[in-house]
Amino acid sequence: MSKRRGLCLVLAAPSGAGKTTLSRALLEQDDALLLSVSMTTRARRPGEKDGTHYHFIAQERFDDMVAAGKLLEYARVFGRSYGTPRGPVEAALTAGQDVLFDIDWQGFHQLRAAMPGDVVGVFIKPPSLEVLRQRLIKRGDTPEQVEERMKHAEAEISHAAEFDYIVENHDLDVALADLRAILRACRLATKRQG
Repeated sequence: MSKRRGLCLVLAAPSGAGKTTLSRALLEQDDALLLSVSMTTRARRPGEKDGTHYHFIAQERFDDMVAAGKLLEYARVFGRSYGTPRGPVEAALTAGQDVLFDIDWQGFHQLRAAMPGDVVGVFIKPPSLEVLRQRLIKRGDTPEQVEERMKHAEAEISHAAEFDYIVENHDLDVALADLRAILRACRLATKRQG
C-alpha cells in the first residue's frame, strides 16, 4: 500500500484575526505538519534566523527563481519580494508530509493554480470588524497602522468565500479545534490516499 500524499493547508486572514497564533498552536499539536518557510528579499530583523523564519535572499536570485518557475507563489509587498520555493513543498507532499502556509488570498490562488488538488484553503475571520480593530489596538499597533490594516482587512474579508473553509476566530480553542477537524478530514479524503 502506498503512502498518503501530503496536502498544502493554507491559512489566510486579515492582520489581527489570530492566524499566527492559530498556526503556531496547530504546529505544536501536530508533528505531521510542517511550516512552509518563504523566501524574502527584505533584510533580516533582529532575532530572525535564516531558514527558520524566512530564507533571506538577494532580489536578483529571487527574480531568477521566478523566471525559472522555481516558486509556487510570489508577491511584492512594500517594495520587497516574498515567495514559496517549489522544491521543498513538492518533496514534503511526495513523502506524505502536510505543509502549512501562512499566506494571503492572492498567494492562495497562485498556490492552488500551481498545485491543483493538493491545496486546502481556510480563511480565518474575526467575529466583527470592531473586534478586529480592538485586537489591533490591544497588540500595540499605532493609530495609523490600525487604520491601514482595517482598510486592508475589509478587502481581504471580501475574498473569504473563495476558500474551502471559513473559521471564525471568536474563541481561540474553538477555532483551533475547527482547524484540527478540517485537517483531519482532508487527510482522510479518498483522493489523498495512496
